[in-house]
Amino acid sequence: MSKYDLNLDLCFSALGDPTRRRILQRLARGEATVSELAEHHDMALPSFMEHLKKLEAANLVTSKKEGRTRICKLAPDAFTPAKDWLNEQSTIWEGRLDRFDDYIKNLVQERGK
Repeated sequence: MSKYDLNLDLCFSALGDPTRRRILQRLARGEATVSELAEHHDMALPSFMEHLKKLEAANLVTSKKEGRTRICKLAPDAFTPAKDWLNEQSTIWEGRLDRFDDYIKNLVQERGK
């Protein structure tokens, strides 16, 4: 089991929603206030805040309060658990496909003899 299992589940769950992905795309350009983020989404503020809570729970976004304003930004290394898992899966499947390719080549050679 990976040390990122819980974070990984939360990360992929958070990424599974198009609204949250749009929020992350916006934050990739730099930090923004909750108001700035919410203005581009056609939903009530409490609903929007639920999306932010899920992103924070997944450690994808951090926020801080400055006076009456909450500022959000991408968390450092936010996507590391997902990237690590995807890299592991890629390595596993590349190995399997390489072995399958070798098997097919050997099969073709044997049938050619």
